[in-house]
Amino acid sequence: MKRVLAIDTSAGTSVAIVELRDSGSADAPARTECTTLAAWHSADTMKHAENVGTAIAECLAQAGLKAKQLDAVVVGRGPAPFTGLRVGIAAAILFAEGAHLPLYGVVSLDAIALAEVRGGRHANAVEQLLVTTDARRGEVYWAVYGSQASSGLPSRLRGPAVAKLTVVLEQLDAAGTAYRRAEAPVEAANLAKVFFAEHLAGQASHDVTALYLREPDAVPSPGKKVSG
Repeated sequence: MKRVLAIDTSAGTSVAIVELRDSGSADAPARTECTTLAAWHSADTMKHAENVGTAIAECLAQAGLKAKQLDAVVVGRGPAPFTGLRVGIAAAILFAEGAHLPLYGVVSLDAIALAEVRGGRHANAVEQLLVTTDARRGEVYWAVYGSQASSGLPSRLRGPAVAKLTVVLEQLDAAGTAYRRAEAPVEAANLAKVFFAEHLAGQASHDVTALYLREPDAVPSPGKKVSG
């Protein structure tokens, strides 16, 4: 598994093509590195359906690749609001089926946690990392992470879940938990890096079930009652 297309629509639209490369020399041990070949981002939270196809096409063009030159498709499972999230998952399913590629799912909050740790913004092993994203309705999606596991990923201790931020903070304070908070957009390139770490650790998942964590904002109309 060397080259993947990653798609996330848990907030805006983010698409990337990332390649896993072996590096090292005669004087240094071999190791693997993730290289982003192409990336496309939009913060627009209303135009996922319009943007995702364009994003995929532009990333393939930017990387100079065809679908058959990819090894897998990775999609963010959220948590996120219903409509935007299902667009990204549907696009990933269709692309994977059309290109005859395996499909994998990644919890989107894990990508934010990984970026914080690898970016050096969370180097304190004493503190836990609270990752939050906007869930609307005055709530946040959240998860708490601890130190890095053997896979190289931050270990998810609690969540993902949805609640009011004040409630989450009160619970952490009541438990005496030392933490710092991270709130950032999900980048598809980081989603791919989570996948590669999981894949190398034998933990990659084909589960692409959407993590809504609550009922959709939009509900079907009850319809008209027919008299008589």
